[in-house]
Amino acid sequence: MKTKFFILLIAVMALLGSGLARAQKPDSGDDQTLSPYFLVQGDDGVEQFALESTTADVRIAGVIADVVVTQVYKNDGKKPIEAIYIFPASTRAAVYGLTMTIGERVIKAKIEERQKARQQYEQARDAGQSASLLEQQRPNVFQMNVANIMPGDHIKVELRYTELIEPESGIYEFVYPTVVGPRYSNKPAAGAAPDDKWVANPYLREGEAAPYSFGITVSLAAGLPLQDVTCRSHQVDVSYEGKDKAKITLKPGEKNGGNKDYILDYRLAGNRIETGLLLFQGKDENFFLLMAQPPKRIYPQLIPPREYIFIMDVSGSMHGFPLDISKKLLKDLIGKLRPEDKFNVLTFSGDNSVLAERSLPATAANIQKAIQVIEAQQGGGGTELVPALKRALALGRSEGVSRSFIIATDGYVDVEKDAFELIRKNLGNANFFAFGIGSSVNRFLIEGMARAGMGEPFIVETPDRAPAMAERLRAYVQNPALTDIQVTYRGFNAYDVEPIAIPDVLAERPVIVFGKWKGAPAGDIIVTGKSGEGAYREVIPVGSTRPSEVNSALRYLWARKRIAILDDYNQLDPKDERVKQVTTLGLTYNLLTAYTSFVAIDSQVRNKEGKPVTVNQPLPLPEGVSNLAVGGGAPGGAVYKSMGWGMRGSAPAVAPYPSVPAQARESVAV
Repeated sequence: MKTKFFILLIAVMALLGSGLARAQKPDSGDDQTLSPYFLVQGDDGVEQFALESTTADVRIAGVIADVVVTQVYKNDGKKPIEAIYIFPASTRAAVYGLTMTIGERVIKAKIEERQKARQQYEQARDAGQSASLLEQQRPNVFQMNVANIMPGDHIKVELRYTELIEPESGIYEFVYPTVVGPRYSNKPAAGAAPDDKWVANPYLREGEAAPYSFGITVSLAAGLPLQDVTCRSHQVDVSYEGKDKAKITLKPGEKNGGNKDYILDYRLAGNRIETGLLLFQGKDENFFLLMAQPPKRIYPQLIPPREYIFIMDVSGSMHGFPLDISKKLLKDLIGKLRPEDKFNVLTFSGDNSVLAERSLPATAANIQKAIQVIEAQQGGGGTELVPALKRALALGRSEGVSRSFIIATDGYVDVEKDAFELIRKNLGNANFFAFGIGSSVNRFLIEGMARAGMGEPFIVETPDRAPAMAERLRAYVQNPALTDIQVTYRGFNAYDVEPIAIPDVLAERPVIVFGKWKGAPAGDIIVTGKSGEGAYREVIPVGSTRPSEVNSALRYLWARKRIAILDDYNQLDPKDERVKQVTTLGLTYNLLTAYTSFVAIDSQVRNKEGKPVTVNQPLPLPEGVSNLAVGGGAPGGAVYKSMGWGMRGSAPAVAPYPSVPAQARESVAV
């Protein structure tokens, strides 16, 4: 038995050796994909964990949050480095400022066209100047480059953003994403576009704590009496400073809590929603924000038959905790279907399969059959989302039945554009509801799929929230709260209003309208629609609201809303004119976009050789995510890369696991 073990071990080591040998020649790995990889220790003389800390100072006034994120980079090594840090952000964030501090010097970043900003950054880096560059890789994924961090340095970079907090069912929710989960990609690494290379990022193993400290403080001024303040993601201390103010801080044990999204919920007394109008009068432009609360949902007695297609991600990144949540969620949904409903189950990873070629009646026997299929899933392989959606759309359907797709996934893919386009093209064939599963989901994909399908996004972070989310879905799809919504203006000169058309409100959430206005703040804004009780009409007098400097964030929020809409259209139908419009908006309103970036450059030359070592900051796996998430894109299993320490420009070495038995794979320590 021992002889067989040693033979197997020798074979494995030989295969690993050949893989590492191949890694010295990156050009030979033509079949390599853009995969995340586990960190392997490199040159002792190089700082491998450049990010020392990341903290957020959040100030919420009414429905607007203003956030200052501070990242501190260090270099305890012996060589100058360039640090690259991939981090997430809210899909609603309007990033409007960046500063870099080196000792006593504070350098304010400029907003530039993306290519120009990167060119300026690289020129400064190569000249030996310290510099920072902030780029948007996805609407919710940013990349920070900090060049020429000298041995002994501590460089502080601060970015500022604002976002609107939209209440739902009486609850206000502020989310601060903390870590980008590993993204599955089947794109070849050779010849990959620069904007796609961020996917190939180093990760720590499951359970390893983040190598940097995490902190967040929230100062809440609601404007109305608070009923309660809770944080369901982290342990916090809440201190009240009057009836409408509170300060929320992390407990000391949460300094390593940067591996899951920070989620803060609060309610106003009596479950009230702050319905009203905000005005800002600027030098060149004036902005307004309307938030009008529709009536409570009225449930009709007669609901037509419906068909539900449950699309379940069973890829490697879903293994363990996320898949357990998904199983609980779908079993709860399927178990409570009505007899007149029909349903089907489609599971997908690298391939996909369905319960039946046509949806089945929701009988006890069929429900039990579906639950058995769901329970049997283990999680493994890639995440081929788009083929799964195409398979679901191709399934036979019954006449006179409303079809809804419920998609349960962590969203760890990089095919957002393809998924959005497919959904938009099939709006007449199905309603789309996306469930984000896990402690740090790809919210851009989840929210984007829901927005593209005119549906609602759902995020399920823990198993205990699955039943509540399932109940919310049932309430959403059964009947809308408000339909045929129209917003008109009487005596109020509004223009550049977003959104142009308002979809049905499928929840107890307000109608939100951004816009600009000219002349005096006078007249009325009128909101009309149809609810379960009949006609709905609300008149908001503009003259009773005074413009305020406190609302200066409205200019950023309006521009961010316009940019998001243009980006959505551009993903479906790319046009140079839209790119130009987004670029102009970014430059005009000083906002980070896909086509504009922030760049800060120190005037002093600090590294005369101008050859820093490039270091990709390793990230912790999101809480509950398995090591299998990092192996989804590699032939034969997990992917490992040496940090490839060398001068800037040298590609990291790639060492894919050879195709060896899983048991042998688990026994090898790298």
